[in-house]
Amino acid sequence: MASSLCLYMTIHLLFLYLSSHPIAAHNLSRSPKPMCLEDEMSALLQFKQRYEITNVSADPLAYPKTLSWKNNQDCCSWDGIQCDENTGHVIVLDLGSSFLYGSIDNNSTLFQLPRLERLNLSYNDFNYSQIPSQVGDLSRLTHLDLSASVFSGRVPSEIFKLTKLVDLNLCCNLDPYASTLLLEMRPPGLRSLAQNLTSLEVLRLGAVNMSSEVPSNVANLSS
Repeated sequence: MASSLCLYMTIHLLFLYLSSHPIAAHNLSRSPKPMCLEDEMSALLQFKQRYEITNVSADPLAYPKTLSWKNNQDCCSWDGIQCDENTGHVIVLDLGSSFLYGSIDNNSTLFQLPRLERLNLSYNDFNYSQIPSQVGDLSRLTHLDLSASVFSGRVPSEIFKLTKLVDLNLCCNLDPYASTLLLEMRPPGLRSLAQNLTSLEVLRLGAVNMSSEVPSNVANLSS
């Protein structure tokens, strides 16, 4: 009789425990975290192969992030990469202060990452390249940092199509040998920026050559 009562109590307590912990049952059926998409991993590896690794940054925390990029690994685990936890798409590419040296243009495989939300290429050396107009196709960008990376020429108007931008940094693209200004924003650049990028909270245009007057619609950047 005592043993039967003990067995009954054990079963009853086990039932109470399972009924109060539904998360445990849910965890058993949870899908595995998606891995990096193969075509996006290929695009990143092709981007890596285009650049030399040289000590072009004065940042004491700089290091060559792309050296961790291996073909036999999930690219979501690489340095500087963050993926969407549900889809596996690359949404963050942070290569700031990564010792990259070489040119960049509209054929860069970087633009095969259509879900990018944050792109940081700051404090590298893109060897007087113009900012590719193709950056305007990365329509999901909220953060774009192209500062201090030896970009030159005219700021492309396509940047002003990135209406989700919250933070835009084009500062300090100087000639490393003469300290002259390399980037310029021609009319109606600043007017177009203020008209279209209405979500901006941070805007850095230090050392960008602007010949036009500051337009009144800059006051519309209320954030």
